[in-house]
Amino acid sequence: MIYHLGRWIQSQADAFGFLRLLNYLSFRSIMAALTAVLIVFLLSPRFIRAMHRRNFLDRVRETGIDSAFDKAGTPTLGGVLLIVAMTVSILLWCNLANPFLLLSLAALLWFGGIGFWDDWLKSSRGSGDKGLGEITKLVLQGMFAVAFIAVYVGPFSPVEPGTATQLYVPFLKSPLLDLGIFYGFFIFLFMLLVANAVNITDGLDGLAITPSIFVAGVLAVFAYVMGNTIYAGYLQYPYLRGVGELTVFVSAFVGAGLGFLWYNAYPAQIFMGDTGSLAIGGMLAVLSVLLKQELLFPLLGGLFLVEALTSQIQDKIGVRWLGRRIFYRAPLHHSLQHRGFAETKVVIRLWIVAGLLALLSLATLKIR
Repeated sequence: MIYHLGRWIQSQADAFGFLRLLNYLSFRSIMAALTAVLIVFLLSPRFIRAMHRRNFLDRVRETGIDSAFDKAGTPTLGGVLLIVAMTVSILLWCNLANPFLLLSLAALLWFGGIGFWDDWLKSSRGSGDKGLGEITKLVLQGMFAVAFIAVYVGPFSPVEPGTATQLYVPFLKSPLLDLGIFYGFFIFLFMLLVANAVNITDGLDGLAITPSIFVAGVLAVFAYVMGNTIYAGYLQYPYLRGVGELTVFVSAFVGAGLGFLWYNAYPAQIFMGDTGSLAIGGMLAVLSVLLKQELLFPLLGGLFLVEALTSQIQDKIGVRWLGRRIFYRAPLHHSLQHRGFAETKVVIRLWIVAGLLALLSLATLKIR
């Protein structure tokens, strides 16, 4: 609203020429981040007290780690804070007519809504095992994926015809191939994998939010580059008109994420719950697709994928097919805890891994 109001005021009189600042992505990105972090700081104390009063507390599931039960009674639904802070900041500082922005915001709200429903059921039923069923969640996620694909590769696509279905590979200058009609199937699986990988990673205090900030920050750099004709041409990336607006969108998430980390760092005062982890996962999946960085995500979001793979190998192959555990514990962070590492050491070391993967991913901008 500030962006649109400022543009209108600027057009009315030369005296308001200073509002040209609103034309700069850099300025609006900074303001979006500051606005989001301020909202989180202002709302969090009251929100945490409200969650205690209404008994929206974490329902601990059996993981085999004794320290997990120390977290029982910690308020959940912190993802609501993230989504509210982001949404308000986006409404204030973003160009709301931008199709890339609208698709990303839709992913945030839809996946966050699925997570909220799941968290609500767990709290109301008093058990971490009585939320939405796995099939129900996958169907709801798949509904969004199908709708997104229909828009993205259809006549209302925000990218040039033929660009949407091309698959780019890190370190290569040209697209590897055009998947054509098979691109939809690829994106469907990609979105479900990424969304649930972030959800699985959210198991320790502060573990999911910091790597998510790293991943989103790198994607913001790609958005800035690919939305600028000069930078995109110099680095030989496809120019996507209007995609630079995602820099402001991601900045709002970074600000909200940093504010949330203040309360989510060990010992956590609040958990994001599935509301936050699914919202972040869905958002990162859509951002990766819109920026044509689907095949960069295995490097950039490698931590999330390893967490998801260890969990699924343990559950689907080990327990269900073989009838025994393949790992002592799963996912990865619980396995490290089982080996005797303190929670804070596990979290910080995985942050470092995520940071290094982010740096390697940034290197692909130039090493091509």
